[in-house]
Amino acid sequence: MLAEIRGRSQITIPAEIIKKLGISEGDKFEVIEKDGGIFLCPVIVYPKDKLLKIAKLIKESEEQLSSQDSFDTVEDMFADMGIDIDNV
Repeated sequence: MLAEIRGRSQITIPAEIIKKLGISEGDKFEVIEKDGGIFLCPVIVYPKDKLLKIAKLIKESEEQLSSQDSFDTVEDMFADMGIDIDNV
């Protein structure tokens, strides 16, 4: 398929490609030049405040995991809970 550069360096992407990839107005792309070619890679941009909230949740989860007891066997886990599985 051919595309032509228009005013303000704009190129129209053929409709069949837009439909096939599910691209819509406002979508963002990384533009990469490599070996004389131009490549458009769809990207999702998240607001910085949302990423900071996600980072905080991850950090809190990691802290909770590091403070949790770990057990070598299932028996040890049940014993920690006060359950004697030999008498079940």
